Amino acid sequence: MTDTTTTTTDTTATTTRHSALIPLPEKAARYGTLGGAVLTAAATFMAWTWTAEFPGDLTVTGYPGGLQVLTLIGALITLLLGLSALGIRGLRWLTPGGTTAPTLLFALGTLGTTGYTLGAISYRLGGVVNLEPGAWVAGIAALLTTLCALGLPADEPDPDATDAWARFRNTLKAPPARPATITLPSWAEILVIAVAFGIALYVFTYGIDTEYVELFTGFLILVLFGGVALTKTGLPARLTALTAKHRTIALTAAFVAAAAFPFTQTNDTYTNVAANILVFATVALGLNVVVGLAGLLDLGYVAFLGVGAYAAALVSGSPDSTIGVHFPFWAAVLTGAAASLVFGIVIGAPTLRLRGDYLAIVTLGFGEIFRITMNNLDGDSGPDVTNGPNGIPNIPDLEIFGFNLGETHTVLGVDLGRFANYYLLMLVFTIIVVTVFRRAGTSRIGRAWVAIREDETAAQAMGINTFRLKLLAFALGASLAGMAGTVQAHVQYSVTPDQYKFVENAPPNSAFLLAAVILGGMGTVSGPLVGAALLYLIPAKLQFIGEYQLLLFGVALILLMRFRPEGLIADRRKQLEFHETDQLDVPEQRLPDEPAVTKAGA
Repeated sequence: MTDTTTTTTDTTATTTRHSALIPLPEKAARYGTLGGAVLTAAATFMAWTWTAEFPGDLTVTGYPGGLQVLTLIGALITLLLGLSALGIRGLRWLTPGGTTAPTLLFALGTLGTTGYTLGAISYRLGGVVNLEPGAWVAGIAALLTTLCALGLPADEPDPDATDAWARFRNTLKAPPARPATITLPSWAEILVIAVAFGIALYVFTYGIDTEYVELFTGFLILVLFGGVALTKTGLPARLTALTAKHRTIALTAAFVAAAAFPFTQTNDTYTNVAANILVFATVALGLNVVVGLAGLLDLGYVAFLGVGAYAAALVSGSPDSTIGVHFPFWAAVLTGAAASLVFGIVIGAPTLRLRGDYLAIVTLGFGEIFRITMNNLDGDSGPDVTNGPNGIPNIPDLEIFGFNLGETHTVLGVDLGRFANYYLLMLVFTIIVVTVFRRAGTSRIGRAWVAIREDETAAQAMGINTFRLKLLAFALGASLAGMAGTVQAHVQYSVTPDQYKFVENAPPNSAFLLAAVILGGMGTVSGPLVGAALLYLIPAKLQFIGEYQLLLFGVALILLMRFRPEGLIADRRKQLEFHETDQLDVPEQRLPDEPAVTKAGA
């Protein structure tokens, strides 16, 4: 009995040692991680360079600034996660899932942000000689923190992880979040939801308000690692359970937080970016009806956005409109949505009997036909309707109930400029689209769409009229895109054919819209919104990537398909489809004299 116990203990110790990438005693790894995080945080209060030529003024001793703030935040969160792993009272709630994976990921994020800062200082100022001792201390401390974090035992040790890469991947795994031991009252749960969306608003506002490229790049690095780390802690799983329990309150809190964004801005510089993000996100959510629910690969969806924009531009009183009419706002919106709806039915009726790649090619052709047609309706190559390549400029600002969206208005003591007004208007349209998507997805028609997406032949055999329902999805998605196009035409003052290409450097276009749905998570409400925000915000802030944008975009999609094919925010169905489950082994049938063998063992 003693020998068996000793053998078991030795095996466990060996497994624990092999589960860590760097063989360190557990106490040394834990306290080394804590000490490194404290030293990294302390180094942010020292000067990192001697000149203020580098943006953010990193020359001051006594308080951090610019990129130092990001390093400080990363180090403090790493410290909190490390203390949580020690079981300190009041901090264990931070990690209902695991402790090692989130600690390591935040340590890597802090190291990445710090290393990028040191490299940016050296590159911009002309060498490492421009680094002050505080920068070296921060870099070495962040590296020490990461090395010690790599020595932490995995949350779920795997004895089969023998090589370095397998042990590293095993270290990044986290067990499912433990169920909450304390049941909160309803008001406390609602408060948690409100605080979570408040934090999300602050993070988004901080990112969009970054004044220079270096700060946004450092922010992006920390958010990338931090976002993955948060999923490993298990906190998002608990928050998801709360939002599912209080779904209406969660959606209300989300839109209240979004509506508060213009009130955090002092000018329209970044509100313009936010307004265009909402246009892009709303159109992506409309495409999610077609691709995410019905499973129809549409590569020409941006054409429906263009149909709505052109229809609204023709009837909104532009002096360059060939029609010469001026509809009120609501009539212009209905005109744009109705025009896209008609085009969706006209294009979908003869083409939706196709499937897969054939349907994708036809829709791609429709997108190009629309752009070329708008280009040729100039009075020379065809009737004078759209002014050809010149488009329809000078579209007047909308006026709703005497409220001119092109003028500055003071609301609650805050001056809201033109783009802030359009941002709030677009937010209303986003609410409408989200409501339509939710209602459609949970209805009988929505379940039929999902059945068609999973297996069209089986759905047809069960009595579902697949053609009619696919046409309905196509028409609904087209009308939602046309509705967003009416606002886009007024936000940008003009519409031209070149705005609606399949691929171009600036979204929205069909390729980026489809990527936003896939990146965020098909079939979900928040997935396309998050994916569209990332795909629009990153090129808008990192303008230096220029012509390398599509290359980096392709690399990002390849990595996503490799490591998270279900998207950033995936529903339960996609997670079960793309990842192994922890279901119990089912014993196979056997003869009475045969030993029991499970399917996993077989």
